[in-house]
Amino acid sequence: MKIAIFTDTYDPDINGVARTLKRFTNYLSDQNITFKIFAPKTQTGEYVSDHIHRFKSLPFFIYPECRLAFPNLLHLKSELEHFSPDLIHVATPFNIGLCGIYYAKKLNIPLVGSYHTNFDYYLQFYNLEFLSTIVWKYMNWFHRPFKKLFVPSPETLNQLKRHGFTNLEIWGRGVDCQLFHPHYDKLKVRKNYGIKRKYLLTYVGRLAPEKDLQTLLATAHILPAQISGQIQWLIIGDGPLREDLESEAPDNMLFTGYLKGQDLAEVYSASDLFVFPSPTETFGNVVLEALASGTPVVGADSGGVKNIIQEGVTGNLCTPGNAQEFANAITQLIKNDSLRTQMGFEGRKYALTQSWDTIFEHLLWSYSTVIREINEQKYA
Repeated sequence: MKIAIFTDTYDPDINGVARTLKRFTNYLSDQNITFKIFAPKTQTGEYVSDHIHRFKSLPFFIYPECRLAFPNLLHLKSELEHFSPDLIHVATPFNIGLCGIYYAKKLNIPLVGSYHTNFDYYLQFYNLEFLSTIVWKYMNWFHRPFKKLFVPSPETLNQLKRHGFTNLEIWGRGVDCQLFHPHYDKLKVRKNYGIKRKYLLTYVGRLAPEKDLQTLLATAHILPAQISGQIQWLIIGDGPLREDLESEAPDNMLFTGYLKGQDLAEVYSASDLFVFPSPTETFGNVVLEALASGTPVVGADSGGVKNIIQEGVTGNLCTPGNAQEFANAITQLIKNDSLRTQMGFEGRKYALTQSWDTIFEHLLWSYSTVIREINEQKYA
């Protein structure tokens, strides 16, 4: 099987789409499956590989981690014909994704896609709700040609069904339980960040409006004084709101910028709670990473996050935007060490069932089904 993946974001970009695709292509390499990525050039340093074809690009104004590429179409067609894939997978609904659809039709190559980002949900956080109808019309039009559209969670599948999408199939997400685990040196993390307070609460993600970090700040400000005085917050990530958030944050909130690999895993492991107010996730990779690290999660009862957290077992789900509910949940768990420990144990146990290899094996089986059906139609 030879797979061409068209995406407007890829490693070294730091977001869920890029990380998932990098994990997938690593798996393909391990399985000796041939693939080629068509993706934008980025401003950060990127390794040179025969597996990647890069295009000039500019950042997308709502979501700078996704870039608008400007491909040379003749060059792209030549590259694709030379590669001769058995299947094209389109991962994003921008310029490169459009190229993938166009050439799948033109060259008669089986086409599938994946849906990663709730752009419609983002609109309310950028005062662009008036574009909602247009966005959904475009998304329906864009995804209609796909023989299968892979979505990361049951919640996202149901949302797209309500908007008339078809050929939907769940492509879940796994977690590296060898990297993310509860057994790192917690004292080392505390020493690295000068943490002297009893409890460590962590957020990981982009510092942008759609993550609803105003609710996180409001929660931190309204926690009871006797609880707040024992808490150190670590805010891990970067983005357009960082400067404003730092100016509004309480004294016990430290901003680290992006962390990755073992540096990130160590912080998850050392944390007593992971707090994630974002209501816009199609999945919520960071939530699963926290659970794998034995850290209970207090998250928004919305999007894919509600499919990961088992209420009262691995964490708590709160009404999106309701800082008081988040504060109450945090207070309850901070006061109850045994419950928090049990939730961490249950979270780790759940994460151990979420194997990337199993998830990717199922995706390749779905690819094979699409290719076989197309070939049967050709020669019928």
